[in-house]
Amino acid sequence: MFPGGGQPNMQQLLKQAQKMQEELAKAQQELADARVNGSAGGGLVEATVTGSGELVALTIAPAAVDPEDTETLADLVVAAVRDAAAAAQKMQAERMGPLTQGLGGGIPGLPF
Repeated sequence: MFPGGGQPNMQQLLKQAQKMQEELAKAQQELADARVNGSAGGGLVEATVTGSGELVALTIAPAAVDPEDTETLADLVVAAVRDAAAAAQKMQAERMGPLTQGLGGGIPGLPF
């Protein structure tokens, strides 16, 4: 199972695990600090989320506001938030994927 047929070097395994844990924590913090945008209606509604998916800003152009048609505005808001969330998920996969590949395909509880 182990290269050379011997026992694993526990000290080395612990160092590798600690390094991976540090890299994972750093990547998670970078995602929490990152901002990605999504839009709908040709930019009438824009949503900003963190790399971890938290909605932090929503901008609605005055042209999108029609008191007689609030359903369209609601649809635009939902579409913009979905667009931003998709961008956040893509960013998560790009940044976290290399770190989690060695863990058997992912970490339980994380969306990748």
